[in-house]
Amino acid sequence: MKKLLLLFIVTLSMTVNAQDYDDEEMSNLNWLTDLNDAKKEAVSSKKPILIYFTGSDWCAPCKMLKKDFFNTEAFEAKADQFVLVMIDMPRRTDIISKEQQEKNNKIVSKYNTSGGYPNLVALNDKLKVIGELSGYTFLRETDRHFAFIESILENY
Repeated sequence: MKKLLLLFIVTLSMTVNAQDYDDEEMSNLNWLTDLNDAKKEAVSSKKPILIYFTGSDWCAPCKMLKKDFFNTEAFEAKADQFVLVMIDMPRRTDIISKEQQEKNNKIVSKYNTSGGYPNLVALNDKLKVIGELSGYTFLRETDRHFAFIESILENY
């Protein structure tokens, strides 16, 4: 009976984790994954680049930030003022290609200098850092994240 219960719990947790990842992908936002493409778009649109460093399959604060901040109407109303880039560093090897992983590693080493996840980094169209905000707490307060994007927009 204990083995059956354990099997049920393991199966249930795998299903919940798979659903969490799928829910993250159901955003209306246009996330780029190539910084060169983002730079071209930033130059042509005259918008700042906002990079979101995440560990989509292992980072609990990243999942919470995506749900509480990025996947909200309030952020979506501001999102078109940025070129959005998501740099995912998953542990599972089936989430992104090996080529994408190599590109992401280079971007992380250059722009995620805090080493933390989640991390937001704003760049200008010359790929110069103009702002950075690291972390998200279990209190799930997004005030400082909204203040960060407002500050970037005001000063760009």
